[in-house]
Amino acid sequence: MRNDQLIYKVDWIVVLIYLVLVFSGWLNIYAADYDPDVNQGILSFSQSSGKQLIWIASSIFLIVLIMMVDFRFYDSFAYILYGIFIFLLISVLLLGQEVSGSQSWFQIGSYKLQPSEFTKFATALALAKYLSKSTRKSGEMRSQIIGFLIFLIPLGLIILQGDLGTAMVFGSLVLVMFREGMHPLILVIGFSVAILFLGTLVLSQTILLIGIVVLTLFGVGLVAKAPSKIVVVVVAGVMAAGFVRSVDFILTDVLKPHQQQRVMQLLNPNRDPLGAGWQVTQSKIAIGSGGLTGKGYLEGTQTKFNFVPDQTTDNIFCTVGEEQGWIGSFFLVAAFTALFLRLVFLAERQKSPFAKIYGYAVVSILFFHFAFNIAMTIGLFPVIGIPLPFFSYGGSSLWTFTILLFIFLKLDAHRMQVLQRL
Repeated sequence: MRNDQLIYKVDWIVVLIYLVLVFSGWLNIYAADYDPDVNQGILSFSQSSGKQLIWIASSIFLIVLIMMVDFRFYDSFAYILYGIFIFLLISVLLLGQEVSGSQSWFQIGSYKLQPSEFTKFATALALAKYLSKSTRKSGEMRSQIIGFLIFLIPLGLIILQGDLGTAMVFGSLVLVMFREGMHPLILVIGFSVAILFLGTLVLSQTILLIGIVVLTLFGVGLVAKAPSKIVVVVVAGVMAAGFVRSVDFILTDVLKPHQQQRVMQLLNPNRDPLGAGWQVTQSKIAIGSGGLTGKGYLEGTQTKFNFVPDQTTDNIFCTVGEEQGWIGSFFLVAAFTALFLRLVFLAERQKSPFAKIYGYAVVSILFFHFAFNIAMTIGLFPVIGIPLPFFSYGGSSLWTFTILLFIFLKLDAHRMQVLQRL
């Protein structure tokens, strides 16, 4: 397919949603950084909006580059790209700069780049390449273990950097494993662990341990005629009890002090309203004060007086809620919902297993960012530094989301060529 024909094959619905989100994000970054006492325009490079415009322009260049590269490149070089970014994750542990308690950044002049962000698309490509191999079936145990390792390796390296939020994003790729044949029991176990962790923080260990014993005995009664299953139920009960007993160690010795505070603040929002709870409290005030229609563009008082920390980045949704109100927030959520539904549709129509699996990886990563970013701002999830895709200020994140999305659009544009080649 010639490049002049490619323009007719690209899914312009997704491109339009992308442009709307990026442009809206740019306007809201300016609003979040706006100071009525300083007469600086939206194009001023001393403002976050001016700097973001540079990242937007460079993202357009990246899009052109992605579309010019042969679509087979992304499959052929998936492992090489993955290896390069794993090397960079190791390098940043040794040579990187610490920002907000995380040693995740390379300083390049006045700009910072975060390798862990770019590792997302490389990991998605590597996972798609592995699971799409015709000689392997993703439902087999060996394949599942290797698939898990592909995203657990960068996850572990990023945890060592102290960036728990970004590390958790890689965990979203378990949804791709589930889509490709992973046994649902693994998801059930994952949710059970999360529930046990939160339950241990809310209830006494004695009550939980009694509950585990009762459930184990009940389970043994259900499978009494199958001795092998009795062993499985008992082992599961013992492991659950052991996990409950280890939560205190995880909370006090594994999590950092500021991470401990965020978890405890989620469980008790009124615990420290002027300290650890300040960000979430002010965020909810900003969103709630917008009402139905909002206070108007550049009229947000919470925004003007800098009550909400990190409002151009992790808390950009507060600006939407305060200045555009419920209606503006609804249209933002609707735009993301339309994007996810369209991407799922595109993934399902792929003729190449590689493109299909990669498409689901893109949806999983973007959806995780969207859901958890908004959940953070309204107090439903601890503050862990998750940007809103295409909307939050930041070059590394915008580049990453752009690369993730447009590699998939490139693959989708060539889906019929893949069919003809096969």
